[in-house]
This record gives sequence, structure tokens and C-alpha cells, in this order.
Amino acid sequence: MFERLWAYIRSWFKTTAESAMDPEIEIQSAIDEARRRDQDLRNQAAKVIAHKTTLESQIDRAASDVGEARELAKQALLRAEEAKKASDQPAVTKWTQAAQSLAMKLQASENNVASLKEQYEFAESQAEQAKEAVQTNAMNLQELSARRMEMLGSLEQAKMQETVNSAVEAMSRGVTDDMPSLDQVENKIEQRKAEAMARAELHEATPEGAEAELRKAINMTEADAKLDELRAELGLQS
Repeated sequence: MFERLWAYIRSWFKTTAESAMDPEIEIQSAIDEARRRDQDLRNQAAKVIAHKTTLESQIDRAASDVGEARELAKQALLRAEEAKKASDQPAVTKWTQAAQSLAMKLQASENNVASLKEQYEFAESQAEQAKEAVQTNAMNLQELSARRMEMLGSLEQAKMQETVNSAVEAMSRGVTDDMPSLDQVENKIEQRKAEAMARAELHEATPEGAEAELRKAINMTEADAKLDELRAELGLQS
């Protein structure tokens, strides 16, 4: 029971941590880790290729040793033969032993060349595999970078949509319970207009309203008479 409870707690914390982490940070972390691994792979591949190059140099030197030992052994044999013709036994012994020593060195050099060539074939195969691994990983890194740009674009779209959703929700909350609806506001305006017109009608119905209307009519009549007078002075027809 305790183990199941502990597993549940760990799962809950993991889920909570994953949901709390910024997706943009997660994407960048994945890219950084991929680049680190790519650099490690390149370093290892460089060591493999460098080992192959080193073997090439060793094979060249070993082949040179073979050629030199072979030539010296031949020269020792020729001198031993010359000493034999001259009945110079000490010289025969000397040059025969030298030829034997050089033959042993030649054999060792040839064995060394053969061993180095076997190593070189294996190193060459490793180098080709390392190059292919680097190329494949580089392509994967480029694909991951492209996916990063795509995911960042999707993330920005998600953020924009969340912002729009929040704004719509805020507007919805604003016109529900706490604030009056547009219909309520329009009704209040219409009510105020109706009250204003009613007060105007009531004012006209009072003696003060009638007097004001009469004064207005007199003023308009006097104004029209003054205009007729001005037109007569100007010789204009009314």
C-alpha cells in the first residue's frame, strides 16, 4: 500500500513539474542536448579518423623498413658470396650472420606491415562508419531545428489563441451578472428620452410655456417684417 502511494505521489509531482515547465524552455533544452551529443560524436569521429591517418604513416615507415632490410640482406649475401670465392672464411661467417640477422629483421618488418594493414582495414571501416554517423546526426539535428521552428510557431499561435480566449471570457463575464447588458443600457436611454419629451410637453401646457411660445411667434413675425423692409430697400421682391 505504501509503495503504491509513493508511486502515485512521484507520478503526481512529475506531472505537475512537466505541466509547469515552459514549452519554449523544453524545446531549447532538447536542441542544446542534441547539439552537445552532435559535438561529442564529431569528437569521437575525429579520433577514429586520426587513428586511421596515424596507421597510414606507420605502414609507410614499416614498408620502408622492409625495403631497407631486404636490400641490406641482399648486400650481406653478396658479400658473403664474394668472401666464399676469396676463401675468406671469417668474412663468410661475418656476412652470413649479418644476412641472417637482416632476414629476421625483414621478417619482423613484413609481419609488422601485415598487422598494420589489418588494423588499417578495420580503422578505415570505422572511419567510414564514423563519417556516416556524423552526417546522419547532422541531418537529424537540422530536422530537429526545423521542428523547433515549427513548434515555436505553434506555441506562439497557442499563446495568441489563449489571449483571445481570455479576452472573450472577460467580455462575457463583463456583460453577464456584474454589469448591465446592452439592451438594458438602450432601454435606459430610451426612457430618458421619453421623460425629456414628456417634460417638454408638460411645459408647453403651462401658462409659462404658452407665454414662451407666444413670444417666440411674435419675435418670428417681427423678424419677418424686418426682412421685408430690408428687401424693399434693396429693391428685392419678397
